[in-house]
Amino acid sequence: MTEDLFAASDVPDGVTRPLAVRMRPTSLDEVVGQAGALAEGSPLRRLADPASAGSLTAPSSVLLFGPPGVGKTTLAHIVARRSGREFEELSAVTSGVKDVRAVLKRAHERLVTSGRETVLFIDEVHRFSKSQQDALLPSVENRDVTFIGATTENPSFSVISALLSRSVVVRLDPLSDADLRILVMRAVADPRGLEGRVDVEDEAVDQIVRMSGGDGRKALTILEAAAGAVTEDAGGDGADGVDGAGSGRPLVTPDVVSRVMDVATVRYDRDGDDHYDVASAFIKSMRGSDPDAALHYLARMLRAGEDPRFIARRIMIASAEEVGMAAPQILQVTVAAAQAVALIGMPEARIILSEAVLAVATAPKSNASYLAIDAALADVDAGHVGPVPRHLRNAPTSLMKSWGNHQGYVYAHDAPGAVAAQQYMPDDLVGREYYHPNDRGYERELGPRLDHVRSILRSAPRRPESSDTSVTPPRVPIGPRSSVTQSSGTQGREPAAPEPSAKRSDDGSVGAAGKADPGGPRKASSRKASGRASEKTTGERMAGTRGHDGKMTKERT
Repeated sequence: MTEDLFAASDVPDGVTRPLAVRMRPTSLDEVVGQAGALAEGSPLRRLADPASAGSLTAPSSVLLFGPPGVGKTTLAHIVARRSGREFEELSAVTSGVKDVRAVLKRAHERLVTSGRETVLFIDEVHRFSKSQQDALLPSVENRDVTFIGATTENPSFSVISALLSRSVVVRLDPLSDADLRILVMRAVADPRGLEGRVDVEDEAVDQIVRMSGGDGRKALTILEAAAGAVTEDAGGDGADGVDGAGSGRPLVTPDVVSRVMDVATVRYDRDGDDHYDVASAFIKSMRGSDPDAALHYLARMLRAGEDPRFIARRIMIASAEEVGMAAPQILQVTVAAAQAVALIGMPEARIILSEAVLAVATAPKSNASYLAIDAALADVDAGHVGPVPRHLRNAPTSLMKSWGNHQGYVYAHDAPGAVAAQQYMPDDLVGREYYHPNDRGYERELGPRLDHVRSILRSAPRRPESSDTSVTPPRVPIGPRSSVTQSSGTQGREPAAPEPSAKRSDDGSVGAAGKADPGGPRKASSRKASGRASEKTTGERMAGTRGHDGKMTKERT
């Protein structure tokens, strides 16, 4: 038989158990808080009813999900005792599949031989592996046991779906300040607690409540430590340990509470819901331009030991997503802050993070760039990926030029205002606009300029295009060399010999192999110089670009 959950309460006289253990509620009426979980008709209330022999419906198995110190273990024990069912307890920290099967076997035999139902309580059930949780399924399914699991981790991620589908999740919230105050004052007066032998100032009660962070066990632990401190100091002066009002009882003051607990409890789990909830509130505060709230959540993360590099990454993301082009310099600030944090570390990194947070929170806001790329990606995902307009295509070889690649391209810097009236979008997307600046920050002056640029681009004539790049090269009139005009690649050269196929040299560049020399027997260096002079005109240049495969390719830009 497993040891009774509260066997620690039944100890010989002279052995003092912790105040939080002595003050465990023994009935539902003593439970503080969790009114929703204990409402009439709730799964816990139904489970607390007497055993369900002859009932048309059976109580559900329950998963109690909540932070530490809100009564998960206490509720499981009270429910089992009140219902008259046998109670079996396992801890996922120390138990394995063998222990689970032994308990389930006893429960099945008890049900068959005596008709007595069993409540199986597993604390920290999220620590069970998948195979250990799987071992519970047949008995929970057939109700050989009524299962109550307690977890501080979100069951959606820590409990297997098959066990979730057979249970009802009951969320227990942190205790409110009023609930914690009731717990503290009850413990001061209750015979199981301090028996009224210690007085506590109202300000001290408020401080205990504030430092507990919604954790009832923590509140009672702080109270016990403070009471122990003033009891030892009772022989001193009334200012520090004895009630100066004349009762003669030790007095707990705010100074005493600060002495025994100088740092408040910060509820934060780097791998749990608190991590994501606080991080979400942090990001939303920067987005909402509330620097004070953003600093508050930053402080909570830092005090809880969050990795400052994680925080710096979230600030960088917020600068692009929330501020964007309304103040594009903020991204530079946050990137510099992230680099400084990595170089410096804590505790000085807190100052850098604070500066970056304030820069994002107080900057003008725009999510236009965020919406723009998502809209463009949506078009690509939907299949709107027409061929690249021919005048924008690469043309490193004469063969590719003969296909019409790059013909008619206008170098933008040669146009008025560096905006050339030519088509850039694929034919299927001509006129599509993704970026729409708002009227805040830099985008306020960017908007009118963009409207003007778009009006020029819309005036560009449409060009006939074909997705077939293996077209027949255009016919070029054959005549004396002097009759062929070179102009920005708009007319082809008279070939002196058939053009061979392009091949890639050892350095990865693309060139024509075995090309005949149309200029006669001149030195190679002269031919190269002449070729460069004829190929490069005003407003054009040859540039080497690296493709997706990492190779260098000559490209006219």
